[in-house]
Amino acid sequence: MPSRRHIAVIGGGAAGFFAAITCAEALGGHGEVTLLEATPHLLSKVKVSGGGRCNVTHACFEPAELVKRYPRGGRELLGAFHRFQPRDTIAWFAARGVATKTEEDGRMFPITDDSATIADCLLGAARRAGVDIRVQTTVRSVERTALGLKLTLGAGEPLLCHRVIIATGGNKASGGMAIAESFGHTIVPPVPSLFTFNIKDPRLADISGVSVEQVAASLTGTKLRTDGPLLVTHWGLSGPAILKLSAWGAREFADRGYRCEVAINWVPGAKREAILAQLTHLRQAEARKQVGTFSPLPLPQRLWEKLVVAAGIPATTPWAHVTNATLQALVAQLVDGRFAVDGKSTFKDEFVTCGGVKLSEVDFKTMESRLCPGIHFAGEVLDIDGVTGGFNFQNAWTTGYLAGTAAAK
Repeated sequence: MPSRRHIAVIGGGAAGFFAAITCAEALGGHGEVTLLEATPHLLSKVKVSGGGRCNVTHACFEPAELVKRYPRGGRELLGAFHRFQPRDTIAWFAARGVATKTEEDGRMFPITDDSATIADCLLGAARRAGVDIRVQTTVRSVERTALGLKLTLGAGEPLLCHRVIIATGGNKASGGMAIAESFGHTIVPPVPSLFTFNIKDPRLADISGVSVEQVAASLTGTKLRTDGPLLVTHWGLSGPAILKLSAWGAREFADRGYRCEVAINWVPGAKREAILAQLTHLRQAEARKQVGTFSPLPLPQRLWEKLVVAAGIPATTPWAHVTNATLQALVAQLVDGRFAVDGKSTFKDEFVTCGGVKLSEVDFKTMESRLCPGIHFAGEVLDIDGVTGGFNFQNAWTTGYLAGTAAAK
């Protein structure tokens, strides 16, 4: 066993780096931290997130509110966020020369709008703290011996450590979950969390790029319902409302093989009866105007025309010629449009999963395994995932900080 305290961190992503830096800084030169990354690439998610700008966290500073953004893990993170939350993240980066800014929706980015700023900060902090970074180094196994924790690396090389932090992300192929299983941990099967819907529907054809500021989206046959902006894409539907629905319903969508039906209420602020009354009044007040070109609702013109046609009303029909039955059909399109989902697409380059190490088997004060003392976890290797907006990175920073702090003691 090494005479100096030696901590191994498996995984070179956001959680792994934050854990390694926190641990090395806490040791203050009285120990060693080795970070092991299986691929040639460090911080790959950090570099591509937020369209290359890195949505580093979210301006939500009340833990009780913050945990509401996590479909899985919110209850366990409540105490953790009292120890390290977005305010601490902002201060941590500021202390290392990175200023952040807050956008209208609460997302926070470096003022440079460049994810390299965050990646370079983490790399620099690791270097200054003395973290030994080893890329293209797989960890084949971890076992407890009389001397401590023994890691067997790719070429058979042994590495003896006092403690190990597993931060390999939500991809089961990365190996961290297999190591956890070898110590008796339960693995909740990982499935994608943030994704967009593939939908082929005449109502969406040729209007990609159209966005609606506020809709309500739901998975039919369930209680799953979210709201927020929506974006029509070349392949179907995206935007925050869809991404939140995919996160909260991640396992439900997976169980259905991503073949299901979603309902969209394009005007969630108004009741069905009120919309019907509004359209009925319009039929009298604007009798000569064409339905397809004259809408009383705050919807994009191209989308309105599609919904009008879907209700069985030719776009050039005068309002005076709209029957009660077709008026009802138009209201149905507006408040309860049903769309058949035929698959999913990853949201940009961001891949988030739900699933991982079962949370009841981890002490969230230290992120230490309840089954194997000396093993800690951080980041998406745990069954934790957040909605879009910087929440998944905040999970990485918080759990990485707690794991690194505890491992150093």
